[in-house]
Amino acid sequence: MRTTSHPTFVFVPGGSSNARAWGPLQNELALCGYRSYAVDLPGHGDRADHPAAYYQQPQDPAALAAAPSPMRGITLRDNVRHVVDVLHRLASSGPLVLVGNSFGGLTVTAVANAVPELLDRVVYLSAVCLSDPAMVTGVWDVFDDNLLDAAAARVTVPLTDTQGVVRLNWRAAHADPGLFAQLKDAVMADSIDHQFRMLLDSMDPDENYAVLEQGAVAVPGQWGKVPHTFVRLSADRSIPPAVQDYMIRKADALTPQNPFDVRTLDASHVGYFSRPQLFSELLADLDPAVPLR
Repeated sequence: MRTTSHPTFVFVPGGSSNARAWGPLQNELALCGYRSYAVDLPGHGDRADHPAAYYQQPQDPAALAAAPSPMRGITLRDNVRHVVDVLHRLASSGPLVLVGNSFGGLTVTAVANAVPELLDRVVYLSAVCLSDPAMVTGVWDVFDDNLLDAAAARVTVPLTDTQGVVRLNWRAAHADPGLFAQLKDAVMADSIDHQFRMLLDSMDPDENYAVLEQGAVAVPGQWGKVPHTFVRLSADRSIPPAVQDYMIRKADALTPQNPFDVRTLDASHVGYFSRPQLFSELLADLDPAVPLR
């Protein structure tokens, strides 16, 4: 007897983000009958021991800089182990589609390298996709006019690099209208202010950029076996379209027999938070309704 199963979407957040950012999109997918699971990577989310000084009002800058980080010592391998465990636990439910945004693309690629047999598709929502070892440490041959670097520099907490992490004080934007506008323009310009405030409050302060390493580079014999979709976000000012197209070209050169399925949405970098229905419709369109025996 043949039955059909819709895929379960497994979401991997971007830098300084966590499972909460996927809530609006998960709600939309549920209305369409899709299962989903949003991952909290190690050191992120509601169970991580984030610095209390990050949440205190008024903030104490010295205490925020000195507080230990839940991200200290976490590696890309830790991320992969965690996501693979989630995938194994979900595998009996049917096809699995792994979806990442932004910095989460590094973990998506590393997981696809590790367990291609568990995945029916990987999806990069304007996510970092490395397909050449030189992309880890070398200069990319593309003009990157992103707005995020300058905005993030304004909220970077000094001296925390001694812990091997970058600490960003996202909540400082609530008290500085100019900073709020700059961050919103870079990250989610197509939202209303209230939505961006909610996103800021969901963000974790710390990220370990040491996960940008060779293990996150696509391997053609593993990652290259998995169907992959890149969702270009044409209004993205954090990873501009030119940079997205560069990553697509590089990946297609690595696996010309299995190029990216490229879709385009007129949305910002975290548009899935502010405009979830648009993204839900796109993900539903990827559903192959895989027949199972």
